[in-house]
Amino acid sequence: MKTAPLTCAALALALATLSAHAETLRCGTGYIVKAGDNKADVLQNCGEPVMRDTFCSASRNDSSCGNIEEWTYNPGPGQFMTTLRFVEGRLQSIRYGNRVR
Repeated sequence: MKTAPLTCAALALALATLSAHAETLRCGTGYIVKAGDNKADVLQNCGEPVMRDTFCSASRNDSSCGNIEEWTYNPGPGQFMTTLRFVEGRLQSIRYGNRVR
């Protein structure tokens, strides 16, 4: 059957689209936050988060401390709580939590 390669290709495209969407956040009037953005730009366009957490993460090969910050945003009822993780001042990842009631 020749449908298997087409099915696999469609599934791969769907997963790539889903993962690309998971790494963005729309703030305010259309600003899109993405990995690599700096804290100042995110703060200017998204405003103050409802919570900030700062901690140190030591690498396995080095005893130095990497500065990590997590900012949590509450986008409003029906939306998902969103946590932005910054490493050394740059946005590394975006995670979605529970839906806001």
